[in-house]
Amino acid sequence: MKIVILDGYTLNPGDLNWEPITSLGETEIYDRTPQELILDRVRDADVILTNKTVLNKETIDVLPHLKFIAVTATGFNNIDTVAARERGIAVSNARDYSTHSVAQHTIALMLELIQRSTDHNASVMNGDWGNQEDFCYRLSPSIELADKNMGIIGFGKIGQRVAGIAQAFGMNILVHRQNTSHPEPPGVRYVSLDTLFKESDVISLHLPLTKDNQGFVDKTYLSLMKPGSYLINTSRGPLINESDLFTALKNEQIAGAGLDVLTIEPPKEGNPLIGMKNCLITPHQAWATRESRNRLMHIVADNIKAFAAGKPINVVN
Repeated sequence: MKIVILDGYTLNPGDLNWEPITSLGETEIYDRTPQELILDRVRDADVILTNKTVLNKETIDVLPHLKFIAVTATGFNNIDTVAARERGIAVSNARDYSTHSVAQHTIALMLELIQRSTDHNASVMNGDWGNQEDFCYRLSPSIELADKNMGIIGFGKIGQRVAGIAQAFGMNILVHRQNTSHPEPPGVRYVSLDTLFKESDVISLHLPLTKDNQGFVDKTYLSLMKPGSYLINTSRGPLINESDLFTALKNEQIAGAGLDVLTIEPPKEGNPLIGMKNCLITPHQAWATRESRNRLMHIVADNIKAFAAGKPINVVN
């Protein structure tokens, strides 16, 4: 079978071996594919791998050889899964490859927001410490996490991992999840969204983007948050209404935000959140440790193998 990888660079910028996938068939690998080149590159493909490159109905409908689409990510909103199903084309995603990495990055954002270690280091490197009258100084207040409330929205494997790390700091865990049929884990309390936003000192988002939750973190929920609280998003940028968040940060309605994702990526010039002193932004990198990407490579290879064997797995359509 012929395999075409449309945007392989983010998965493998050169530090991994493509062999788990190239061993499965004739493979063409492109670091990136602009929309106008998609058809030329996949016209004869049996299998397409895509991360963010869009495969819409117009494209899918004119690919006579296409049998399988493998997403090199968990999210698959860039693919018209209905059009693929109508053509009998299976779509599989990759799950659970980045749990540890994303949880780690979430906690890193939380700690940086609270401790401002980077700001203090820059101050010391600038010579400020040597000019102090006392043996220590602080550029901003910090809090102790013990006995504070960590609110987690979405309680899949990443949310659960974040909860476990937060509990190691002595934090209380408030969770809002759709499925509450399972008993509450030790130290975890299931609550409504209103309660979570009102009572949490740190709120972290860990849920997929759907048409129903787009922009749900808006001025209504932000207004419920404590003045000294923090919001963290390592899931999907459009979960947050960025205009409302900008207003909340500007007015110091909340203490700060830590974002690994934005509504438009890469961001357009003029995004008001970029440059705000109380908004920490990283470039959608939480998932991208080498270990996580290597795990992803093998999951995608297993998806292709299972499809070729007539027993597809991780099918989303």
